[in-house]
Amino acid sequence: MKTSTPPAPAPKWMLIDAEGKNLGRVAVKTVIILRGKHRASYTPHQLCGDHVIIINAGKLVFAASKFNRKTYHKHSGYLGHMKAIPMKRMVEEQPAEVVRKAVYGMLPTNRLRAQALKRLHVYADAAHEHAAQKPVPLSL
Repeated sequence: MKTSTPPAPAPKWMLIDAEGKNLGRVAVKTVIILRGKHRASYTPHQLCGDHVIIINAGKLVFAASKFNRKTYHKHSGYLGHMKAIPMKRMVEEQPAEVVRKAVYGMLPTNRLRAQALKRLHVYADAAHEHAAQKPVPLSL
């Protein structure tokens, strides 16, 4: 029996202000919107989520123990070439990348992950270039 798959609705644009918010709570809300779980027409095999703009990523709040303990690792594939960057330095240098990595880790590992991440736009300060899309502000 053939089943019909309705087309995914047109994506909207959502704006999240991360100033003074916890990284985990911002990332969870973002993943729900990116996957489309907030819609009644959610289907797990389609990308039916919205675009998310996160501003003020540099003003996130972290627990003191995690801020000093957590490290980000990357490896080139060669022996001895693993680099460990502490979270404290990562927040100072690339606060948008901290949010992007948190959201990446919460998305399911499938073909839709890369497509969903293309709809994530993170900025370290309050300025963003998506005013023409008329984003709707969200409260956490």
